[in-house]
Amino acid sequence: MANDEVPAELATALAQMARDLLAQDSLQQTLDRIARHAVNLVQGCEAAGIMVLQNRRVHTLAATDDLVLTSDRIQGEVGQGPCFDAVRTKTESYLVEDMRDEADRWPRYVPHARELGIGSMIGFKLFTEEENLGALDLYSSRPGALNDYSEQVGWLLASHAAVAFANARAEADLHIAISSRQDIGMAVGILMERHKLSTDQAFALLSRASQERNVKLREIARRIVETGEAPDSA
Repeated sequence: MANDEVPAELATALAQMARDLLAQDSLQQTLDRIARHAVNLVQGCEAAGIMVLQNRRVHTLAATDDLVLTSDRIQGEVGQGPCFDAVRTKTESYLVEDMRDEADRWPRYVPHARELGIGSMIGFKLFTEEENLGALDLYSSRPGALNDYSEQVGWLLASHAAVAFANARAEADLHIAISSRQDIGMAVGILMERHKLSTDQAFALLSRASQERNVKLREIARRIVETGEAPDSA
């Protein structure tokens, strides 16, 4: 899919993009930057976004234009489309050079896409060896604007983006885990001091409150840290 020889200017731009993505302070900033780089670096791309499927429902994690949000929502509703299929199938990319020619492939999506003014688009699977992360969606209002060369460049960009996405998400998960452990530890300490409980008794109280209320343990702990109140009175 990708050319063996990458123009020096493009190679430099992709390297700069990779460094920029790794320099972002949060997962959301990383995702937003991926979409923006796609618009800037892929020839013909006017809008871009990142789609995921969670519990069979479509969620847009980043979008440079409202068009992306609407298209993602429609693909989820009709259960088909280039980006939707990129997430759920083994195919790494779906190139649509002219939306007018794709009625047979995505009969429920194409009429909506044409109403939205989508002329061409590409859906790339975002993945690493370990996981499927979602899809990078590229859009143009002009038929033929996104073509084979756009797909080649987009595939390279998506490969870099997937690594940055995975790294940013892992870091975000780590921060959440550390914060959760800190909150739980502080909540256990508060309960031990105020109610003269042992460590095991205080943790059991937290766990019971979490199960009874169907609220995550870290949320129960956070409320105790913020209010100083025991679970049964929080």
